[in-house]
Amino acid sequence: MATFRDLLSQAKSQITEIEPAEAQSRIEGGGVLVLDVREPDEFEQGTLANVLHIPRGHLEAQIEGRATDRDQEIIVYCAGGIRSAFAARTLQELGYTNVLSMAGGFGRWKDEGRPWKLPVQLTADQRNRYQRHLLLPEVGVEGQAKLLGARVLMLGAGGLGSPAALYLAAAGIGTIGIVDMDEVDASNLQRQILHNMDRIGERKVESARMTINKLNPDVKVKTYDMRLDASNIMEIMSEYDLVVDGADNFPSRYLLNDASVKLGIPVVHGSIFRFEGMVSVFHPKLGPTYRDMVPTPPPAEFAPSCAEAGVLGVLPGIIGSIQALEAIKVILELGDPLIGRILSVDTTEMSFRVFKLRPDPENQVTYENRDRIEVRDLDGLCAPWMSH
Repeated sequence: MATFRDLLSQAKSQITEIEPAEAQSRIEGGGVLVLDVREPDEFEQGTLANVLHIPRGHLEAQIEGRATDRDQEIIVYCAGGIRSAFAARTLQELGYTNVLSMAGGFGRWKDEGRPWKLPVQLTADQRNRYQRHLLLPEVGVEGQAKLLGARVLMLGAGGLGSPAALYLAAAGIGTIGIVDMDEVDASNLQRQILHNMDRIGERKVESARMTINKLNPDVKVKTYDMRLDASNIMEIMSEYDLVVDGADNFPSRYLLNDASVKLGIPVVHGSIFRFEGMVSVFHPKLGPTYRDMVPTPPPAEFAPSCAEAGVLGVLPGIIGSIQALEAIKVILELGDPLIGRILSVDTTEMSFRVFKLRPDPENQVTYENRDRIEVRDLDGLCAPWMSH
């Protein structure tokens, strides 16, 4: 009959073990999945950065759904190097081809003075609320903590702002600011799903706050029942990490662009017209901005509002939801946001097309020129204002 030592010796003979120094070098080189197989109480006392935590007893049941690339290099560690050896052999049996076990585990890593940290803590209610996020390795506890610490400003609580705000609130964005100076109108309820019949005549920002508070008590809602203009935009925007643009007029979009460029704050832009919509991410530090896409505004007759031209009610739901998704991607630095790209949606034929957006060499309103930008109300002129 085999003893524990026999089983451990057999496991170690079938896997590759590396010292903490080599593990650190490989991790710093990038492209490595670090897997912590300790129990939750051990994990809470300290961990390596950016790890996937699956307790050894749940490994077989969870790993295939949380680490889909079986050829990625995986470094497994536990407290002392024993459970990680068995875990590494199990991973090999499951078809993972490049698995390494860290000798000495977290204990030796810590004793050798290598970097570690206390993990982010979520409450029991938060773990339950966001459990589907926590199952995603690209989000996990640390990503959810980023969302809870994020501050997003919504420009508008109408057709685009409604779905975007709802999904951002549901995702756990910690602070959502809402700018809107309008009131709830029955003719808008066909698309403005933040509001309802009981709130007709009430201020939109207060209606939005009530809806979000009932959806997710984790979210702090700040309301701005005012017109966003040059006198207040810099002060308001400077409190936020990102702006979701639901504006429906060109002067507001240019004002927002210039303030975002001066502050270096990304804007997730969305616009809709009848059955068509578009989304792009204007990140002043990483790519083109609104003035690169629309250097000068079209004549008013070519830019009718939804009240004048109409809009299919579900369309802003699609575009606003994509805006929320792009905002989350930017916050989590996840995937490939629509920076330097325009997503165009035509719902009549249900087509999605992506176009490249390049910087306009004539555009002087850039982050590099931010100290020269004067944010002014453009009054429909929409010309770039630079200080000299």
